[in-house]
This record gives sequence, C-alpha cells and structure tokens, in this order.
Amino acid sequence: MSYQTIIVEKRDGWAKLTLNRPQVLNALNSQVQHELDMALDEIERDEEIRVLVVAGAGRSFCAGADLKEVLTRLGDVEKLHSFSRGYIRLCTKIENMSKPTIAMVHGHVLAGGLELALGCDIIIAAEDAVVGDQHANFGLVPGGGNTQRIPRVMGVKRGLAHILTGEWLSGKEAERLGLVSKAVPADKLEEATMGVVNNLLLKSQIASRTIKNLVYRGMQGDINTGLKLELFGVTQHFFSEDCREGLDAFVGKRQPKFKGN
Repeated sequence: MSYQTIIVEKRDGWAKLTLNRPQVLNALNSQVQHELDMALDEIERDEEIRVLVVAGAGRSFCAGADLKEVLTRLGDVEKLHSFSRGYIRLCTKIENMSKPTIAMVHGHVLAGGLELALGCDIIIAAEDAVVGDQHANFGLVPGGGNTQRIPRVMGVKRGLAHILTGEWLSGKEAERLGLVSKAVPADKLEEATMGVVNNLLLKSQIASRTIKNLVYRGMQGDINTGLKLELFGVTQHFFSEDCREGLDAFVGKRQPKFKGN
C-alpha cells in the first residue's frame, strides 16, 4: 500500500513505521491519522511481522497535533470531536496490537507525539530528546490519552503535576520518572532499539500477546480482578504448543524454537 505521510518498511520478522512530515516536526494531521490507522491494520494482519517499531523522520519524533488544522475546526463541535475521537482510537489501537510495539523517539516528543509514544509498549528515547505534555502551556487539554496514561506510568501526583505545568523533560529525566522505558545516547538510539527488537523476536508470540493482554486489562481494575485474569490467562497458556516447547527447552538446556501457537 502506498502512503504519503508515513513510511512502512517490513523487514525480517519486524516492521518499522516512520512518521514522514519532517518539515513540520511530524505534526499529526487528519491524513497522518488516516494513514497510520490503515498501516496498523496492515501490520496487524501480517503474520510474518512479530514486532513493530514506530519512529519519526528528520529532527524529531513528533511535536504533536497539527494545530493549524485544529484551528480550522474551531466552532465545529462535530469536526473537533471527530479529530480527537480518531486520535484516541489510534493510540488505543497501537496499545491493543497483538504484537509488541516500540517507540524509538528523538528530538521533540511532545503533546500528541507523547500520546502516540505512550500507546506503544516500550519507549526507547535519546537522552537529549525533549519529552513532555505541553497542552497546558497553550490553554489546551490533552485529547489523545495523556490525562489517563501519564498518571498511570508516572503516578497520579507526578503525572498530574507534569500535565498541569507543561514541563519539558530530557529523555534521561523522563527515564528517571518512568515516562520512558530507557534513555540512551542519541548516537546509540537505533542500536539500542534493535537490541530490544532482536530480544522480542526470540520470544513466543502467543506468550507476548497474553502478557500484553493481562497487563493492560489488569490495569483497568483492582488487583484482585487482575489476579483472577492472570490465573485464567496462564491456565489457558499451559495448553499452547509454545508453553510445552519452552518447558522442554528449559529441561533440555537448549534454546526454545517457538511456533507462535
């Protein structure tokens, strides 16, 4: 499929999806949303792809929504609601993918760009990246999930303070506060990301999918409900071929060869 605002590259077992509007720091407009939506469906359907990396072309990962387009929608409630609804759905779609997802971020990772990154399972950031939710700096309110995801990863008080103040963090500070998974020197960003990709490619697809499902569903309720979900999930997993292969490999002191079922 041909895209104009993103680049999709499929490699050996994994895919890279790159935002490609570098002249505006990969600002997200409705066309980007639409193309991302189609690309995610394409990657989800592709059984050869087991890991997805999301990145940005040029100097930044993503500086947020294209506010010039947002301005054209002011006064039209339905158009504004449609834009926000579509973006929330997009970030949730990334989170709900059956395959592990990694955001490889550098430069500006702000507002809607941070929301997109937080939809991914793992965020690898350049230490000198500029990370934050700047909506409050311009009298705006996050509309792609940051009011919900940031407090969940940083803690309620820290997360709320971060959103209210519109503070910018370096990638290194964001790692310390739990907003990104790992921060590395900028010149090591791709190498570090590939290390995670190669690690994930060795894992059982069905186990990874079950773990993702249990974590995200469990976070929606109390711990007792989550533990019940885990018990059900692990019991079901015991019937998978990959579980048997993993146990046999452990006992036989060899590397497992997973089939993804």
